[in-house]
Amino acid sequence: MTIYLYNTLSRKKEIFETVEPNKVKMYVCGPTVYDASHIGHARSVVVFDVLVRYLRARGFDVVYVRNFTDVDDKIIAKANQTGMSCMDLAEKFIQEFYVDMDALKVERATYEPRATHHIDDIIRIVQILIDKGHAYPLDGDVYFAVDRFSGYGKLSGRKLDDMEAGARVDVDIRKRNPFDFALWKAAKPGEPEWDSPWGKGRPGWHIECSAMSFALLGETIDIHGGGMDLTFPHHENEVAQSEAAFGKTFVKYWVHNGFVNINHEKMSKSLGNFLLIKDVLKSYHPEVVRLFLLSSHYRSPIDFNDKIMDESSTALDKVYTLLARLEKRLEKNPVLSQSGDLWERFCEAMDDDLNTAKGIGLVFESVRILNHLLDESDKTFSSTLQQTLLTAWSDLQKIGRILGVFGEVPDQYASDRRSLGLQKTDVDPAWIEQMIADRTSARKAREWQKADEIRKQLEAMNVIIEDRPDGTLWRMG
Repeated sequence: MTIYLYNTLSRKKEIFETVEPNKVKMYVCGPTVYDASHIGHARSVVVFDVLVRYLRARGFDVVYVRNFTDVDDKIIAKANQTGMSCMDLAEKFIQEFYVDMDALKVERATYEPRATHHIDDIIRIVQILIDKGHAYPLDGDVYFAVDRFSGYGKLSGRKLDDMEAGARVDVDIRKRNPFDFALWKAAKPGEPEWDSPWGKGRPGWHIECSAMSFALLGETIDIHGGGMDLTFPHHENEVAQSEAAFGKTFVKYWVHNGFVNINHEKMSKSLGNFLLIKDVLKSYHPEVVRLFLLSSHYRSPIDFNDKIMDESSTALDKVYTLLARLEKRLEKNPVLSQSGDLWERFCEAMDDDLNTAKGIGLVFESVRILNHLLDESDKTFSSTLQQTLLTAWSDLQKIGRILGVFGEVPDQYASDRRSLGLQKTDVDPAWIEQMIADRTSARKAREWQKADEIRKQLEAMNVIIEDRPDGTLWRMG
């Protein structure tokens, strides 16, 4: 099967062909660590985590780099505000990032470099750019001359002549062109600084990623990813400085994920809807969050709201309920079998520009079919049926490993979900269990009115129950 990826550079889906056979070199812009991570960070990290998992499942050797920007204007401003050193502040939020992403079951990248660990690489590339006439020193700063790079604007589709000075750039009358950007910044009192040929200073934001990518992956890489908001100016500037320095194609495939909105509004601190990952995880299971983030195509915007999160919770509950039924029906400790139709169709969806939304839809279609099959053949134990169920269970396990969901023991997942649901209420789980037992007794005694009254009472407490041949399950709605 052929993999297709949408390339921001060409603005179309392209056949994915690597520079080196069966090897993928991939760089994704990580966070600037001046604050706790929000749900927008989570989307980007989870999307590219899934891309790496899938490429590896398809047999590629993936070298994955995701960086930390640990020196930056925002970090300096936050450090001054809090009284912490820039180094201590960055370390604090790097560790918080790991706590959040570990909770979301994000796998570590092959390399996770910090900008401050690559100062020598940054200085080396800046000097190359100066020597080639693509950059110029100015009072201890060094600027990239955008009009010396003929391809400037090709990634974002912007033309230099059409852009107005001051639009998303710092206006500085000293610069030759208003859109010339800083490669190196002269030291200011109290800021982090390093020695350089142009005096003490620190790197600009854009050059950091080019230097880390070059140091760990080389001059040309297969995939560069990040949020759509990074296309301009950050990624545009990366293209310019990298290709000007080395004279080679910097990236074959530019992959950008869409935004996360909150209740149909753009997420921003000014609107007071800035949603931190650690706060989301107080109300929703980590796998529910991952499922939500992957339930729309990665290039599309998604909207975070209580309704969609509750729907994601219900959907994931259904998968785990099915897995519990399958594992009860199959032999103890089933092992993965040969892949079946579900896995093949899932791969077809993923091959088409990482279409997780379609892949997840196929999972839920199979959940309905398999539940019906189990209901209809509850007492049948033919070898053909058992193999069908084992293949389906195996496919769900493989898909879960790609998406980072369905990875818990069903009973443990159910327990975790109940705990999260009960955090919002004063309902005692022991009371719920007793109510369900009373309802079961009433149904056995054909006391239908009493059974219905108990169900309604539970529903009023936001307790959802589901009757199955193998018993009654419950969860908080």
